[in-house]
Amino acid sequence: MNLWVEAARPKTLVAAVAPVLVGTAAADRFLPWRFGLTLVVALALQVAVNYANDLSDAARGVDALRHGPRRAVSSGLISPGSMKLGIACALGVACAAGLVLVFQVGPELVGLGGASIIAALAYSGGPRPYASEGLGEVFVFVFFGLVATAGSAYVQEEQITMVALAAAVPMGLLASAILVVNNLRDIDSDAAAGKRTLAVRIGDRATRGLYRRLVLGAFALLPVVAGAAQSIGPLVAFVTLHLGLRALRLGDDALAQTARLELVFAILLAAGLGLST
Repeated sequence: MNLWVEAARPKTLVAAVAPVLVGTAAADRFLPWRFGLTLVVALALQVAVNYANDLSDAARGVDALRHGPRRAVSSGLISPGSMKLGIACALGVACAAGLVLVFQVGPELVGLGGASIIAALAYSGGPRPYASEGLGEVFVFVFFGLVATAGSAYVQEEQITMVALAAAVPMGLLASAILVVNNLRDIDSDAAAGKRTLAVRIGDRATRGLYRRLVLGAFALLPVVAGAAQSIGPLVAFVTLHLGLRALRLGDDALAQTARLELVFAILLAAGLGLST
């Protein structure tokens, strides 16, 4: 079981939890069971993406040259067949929880869920995975920022508000920052294996600049969120600025620091939004 947990890349799961917290807090009402199901969907999709990435990178020989944490399939710890089953199970969990929400909220969630699943599989799979086309950050911003945050708010009150949309943007920026710093670490091995991530395409220096803009951009947008909420509550997330500045150093533990930043940022932003509604 520990191998499956490791393959799920726990540090990156923050990108699934954080937007659900913020989106739920942006809603005018709170239904705990809907929150729980939304969290299950988000986490299951993130795990499916990570498993699929592990499998696809092993098939393409990407992980053979990487210097980061080991990957399950390329290390021989989990067979390709077993990983495919793991992907199917993760998607099955997401679908089961999502269908309950569909019956309670409405059929419009079917299209949203279907698009999320297709995006998860196309991220690193298929003939032209868009993670290798330099579009991974766009996927993360859209689905783990805009969709996850605004969608979580919609699940609660069955409408999308300006508050939820405003809060979705900084969450998308921080989620993208996690991917950027991960790809920065793997830039040499990805380039050698022919995986053309955005970091590979623009180079080390520009990738570091992009990372800094994403992190600082999240903080710069807090006044916009506060304006949409008509409350100073969201500004409490500025307390995490010291974590952001520490992450900007881009040290060896930059991935963990970025994940920590997004989680604490989300908790405080959610608290501020909760006090505003």
